[in-house]
Amino acid sequence: MFDLIIIGAGPAGIACGIEAQKSGLEYLILEKGYLVNSLYNFPTNMTFFSTSQNLEIGSIPFISHSDKPTRKEALEYYRRICQGYKLNIRYKTKVTGIAKASIGFLVTTPSETFHSAKVIIATGYFDTPRMLDVPGENLGKVKHYYDDAHPYIGTDVAVVGGANSACDVALETWHKGARVTMVVREQELYQKVKYWILPNIENRIKEGSIKAYFNSEITEIREDDIEIRTPEGLRTLANDYVLAMTGYKPDYTLLEMAGIEIQAGPQRLPVIDEDTLESSVAGIYLAGVVVSGLNTSALFIENTRHHGKTIIRDILLKST
Repeated sequence: MFDLIIIGAGPAGIACGIEAQKSGLEYLILEKGYLVNSLYNFPTNMTFFSTSQNLEIGSIPFISHSDKPTRKEALEYYRRICQGYKLNIRYKTKVTGIAKASIGFLVTTPSETFHSAKVIIATGYFDTPRMLDVPGENLGKVKHYYDDAHPYIGTDVAVVGGANSACDVALETWHKGARVTMVVREQELYQKVKYWILPNIENRIKEGSIKAYFNSEITEIREDDIEIRTPEGLRTLANDYVLAMTGYKPDYTLLEMAGIEIQAGPQRLPVIDEDTLESSVAGIYLAGVVVSGLNTSALFIENTRHHGKTIIRDILLKST
């Protein structure tokens, strides 16, 4: 029987594992994909908005070549932390169920069932994209994740969204030779886009290098074109790829399996004790951005990296 099972090996899950190890708890981290799976799936050439110092966990310095670290540097940093602490992590192990036991919880995977006194859910939200919900979204040319600009050279690309990811993608694909059109539901780009990106993308739109339709949305995706609704009416645009940078949302499946209450309202916030991060189910805690529900712009690595210390402190207190 484990003292603690942590679901998710992102920065929040790693931070919880470090604190559990320091406290002498018998713990296991279960990760359905790779180490820091969300970061691994970020665009290849992505640069963080946060400084390297704000991404540090486990009191381990994060040294990067510039103030804003890259995806590659972050992957190396978190890998070295896990190796240095020799954290007990099982990869490619998806949790399919959480159920109360006579003592603690049974955590189920496709091949095993683990018994644990406490559970931390640190599953993030990057695995579930916000869908466009339009005809043709299932076509292979539609991408909800972006990796690299190379496949889009010389093609007609529609970038959906107006926040950081959409602006990054629009600029990078345009620089590599794509014909880029942005389709933005709001009347302007998100004004908190990275300060070194926003003027650049606004100038490219102003000069006409990148076409942008505001107060607009895609209504249908076809093999060779898309239909968009604009303030001036419906328009058909030639199209090879749709890059839907519309954001992501938590997967509530595990929370619902565990019986965790979800607040009513558009943000669908999980019910937690804000002082301890214990959920409405005694013994199950939430860590990282999953705490913010659908309000995914509220929490990031830098303002959740303390969650591990908060949770482990409460576990130890309630175990005495």
